[in-house]
Formats: sequence, structure tokens, C-alpha cells
Amino acid sequence: MKSAVKPIVLVILSLFIFDFAQAQIVSYEALNKEIGTLKTKLVPDKRVAIFTAELIDTLQKMPVLKGKTDLPEAKQQLIQLLTGKGFPFVDSLVLLPDVSLGEKIWALASLSVSTLRAEPDDASELVTQVMMGTPLKILEQHKSWFKVQAPEGYLGWLDGTGLQRLSIGEMNHWKQSKRFIYNEITGFVYDEPNKDAAVVSDLVLGDLFEAAGSRRGYLEIKLPDGRQGFVSRSSCRSYSDWVESVPDIENMLAFAFQMMGSPYLWGGSSVKALDCSGFTKVLYYSQAVILARDASQQARYGQVLDHQKTGDLQRGDLLFFGKSASRITHTGVYLGKGDFIHASGRVLISSIDPNNDKYLPSRNYVAARRIVTAIGSEGIMQVKKHPWYNNIR
Repeated sequence: MKSAVKPIVLVILSLFIFDFAQAQIVSYEALNKEIGTLKTKLVPDKRVAIFTAELIDTLQKMPVLKGKTDLPEAKQQLIQLLTGKGFPFVDSLVLLPDVSLGEKIWALASLSVSTLRAEPDDASELVTQVMMGTPLKILEQHKSWFKVQAPEGYLGWLDGTGLQRLSIGEMNHWKQSKRFIYNEITGFVYDEPNKDAAVVSDLVLGDLFEAAGSRRGYLEIKLPDGRQGFVSRSSCRSYSDWVESVPDIENMLAFAFQMMGSPYLWGGSSVKALDCSGFTKVLYYSQAVILARDASQQARYGQVLDHQKTGDLQRGDLLFFGKSASRITHTGVYLGKGDFIHASGRVLISSIDPNNDKYLPSRNYVAARRIVTAIGSEGIMQVKKHPWYNNIR
């Protein structure tokens, strides 16, 4: 009799274990769905923040919460979500910057133009660029590559040869140093104070560096990686003068005209080669204003204009193009009389007037924003107000 009961008990026990396992799977799926909702809520734009949490069933006593985020509040809310449900788990969610980086979690871009890629590989997609002296926050490291965040929040991987790592103390020292910005389209640093000397580095509009003194009309400068040399004083502008001045739209457009014919480059955001939003970003940065990186991001910020009232547009306004105002794919800078300058194949002047020979039917004009009346608002920050450039309490 006992032998007949035993198989029945085993079958019942097996069914119970199977049902329990199925319930666990369902609970994992439900919780991960809630985690996904929370990730979308806290990080709607993955270009500017990291949140990759997931609950993993390891077939041990407790599941493991894995992933990474650079937002302390995101991790806190996720922990509260799981503990609030009385769900036991092992917290293995990495909070960035990664502790393996030590104290040097800051950096300065050290080349005239440094390239950020989607993945830590030279063959990976170019996502954006940063000019010399741009302050960067380091989040993690993979071999010789560093995942960094630029001042506007944009994320990408930068090869170690393109940056100089700094501790918080070293970063604060840089913020207090005597700095200058390169205020011409392109130029050079020489090893002696004359233009016939050997070249130390090239320079582009927007490069930042420290200065120790001057000789014969040249600044004696130090680049972020320690290289020293001389650059024409007349081609530079002191940091204090740059950040304290009121944005000058005509000066900005003068730079734009000097870039006429410059080649288009997806991800490019320096005068060497640019994409459409890289072009607008470089122009406003010349006026010590930091814009969001991509056209779809730039279209969210600034004073909203009725794009159909072209008579109300002003020089320097940003124009946006795409399938609709919520699906932006292109941007340019308004010049007046229907003309705008933009990067499309090359930097050129086009028109939003269908009757103009410069009209591009492939560009569907859908929105316009004014920057100069919205400086200091969300997505449009002055360099002098950014804590990565200045010691701000």
C-alpha cells in the first residue's frame, strides 16, 4: 500500500514545485515590467543618462538585481519599488561612476577635437565630438576606453588618448586657472612665439586652454595633457570675457559664414566637419551658450515660435525640419528673408520660401525656437553657470 501512495505524493509535490516555479517566473516578468516602466519614466532619453536594471533569476535562494545607472535617485526608487513589494533580492546594481576608476572621475578633452563613439571600439558609430578643454565626467572604463558624459549630458565612449584624467582637486584647480578660448575657425599652437616655428597642435573654434604669460604677441599656453606652446594672442579670448559677455548673434553668424562649404559628418560637432545640430551647437557655444546635442533635443528647448509667421522670425533663431514637430530630423539657423544656414552635405544657405531658388522641398519646415530669450532655461545653459566649468556653490 505504501508503495502505491509514494508515487502519488511525488507527483503532487512535483506539480506544486512546478506551479511555484511558474509563479516565480510570472512574478519576475511582472516586476521586470514595472522596472521597465520606471526606467522609461526616469530616463526617457538614453542619450543623456544610464539605467539598465533587470531582475535575474539565478536559480539560487534570491534573484539578483543587475545593471548600472549614473542616477543615484534612480537606484533609490528602484530599491524602494522592490522592497515595498516584500520581494527579496540581491542588490548588484552598479552606481556610476564605477568605483574601479578611483578618484580620477573627471577629465578634460585633450585634442583639438576628440571623438565619442557609441561603443568602446574605433569601428563603432561616431555619436558626437568635444573640443579641447571640454570638462567631462568619467563613468566607467573598458580597456583603454572611457565612457564619458559631456556638459550637456550626452554620453559616449572616448579613447584614452583623447582625454586627460583629473581628480576632483585637480579639476577645481583647473576651474580657478587663467584660461583662454580659441576664437578663430582654425589655427595652431607653435613651440616658439612665431608662425614659422614647429607646430605643437592644431586648434579649432571653442578650444580651451590655460595661459601662463605672453611673449611678442603670443600667449604662452598649456594644453590639458601638459603640452606647452604659443598661440597668437589676437586669436584668443579670455575665459572671463567670453563667459560674461552677452551673446552676439552677428558675431555668431560671422563664424557660420566662415564655415560655408565645410563637410557634413554624422556626429561631427566641430568646425572640421559637422552634422546639422553639431553646427548649431558649435555656433552657440562660440557665444558661451551650451545647447542640447541633437536636433530632436534642441527642438524641445527655447522660446516657442509660430514657425508659419516668418515675418516674426529673427536672425539666430533655430529652425526645425521633419515629418512633424514631434519628429524632428534636421535644424538650421535663420538668417532673414526666408534664408537659413545649415549643414546638409556641406554647410550652405537654403530657404524656407517655396518660391526661392534655394528652397529644398526635401526639408519639411515644422518648428522654430528662439534661443537668446531663453538662455538659462532648461536645455540652454550659459557656460558661466555650469558647475563643470566653474567653482559654483
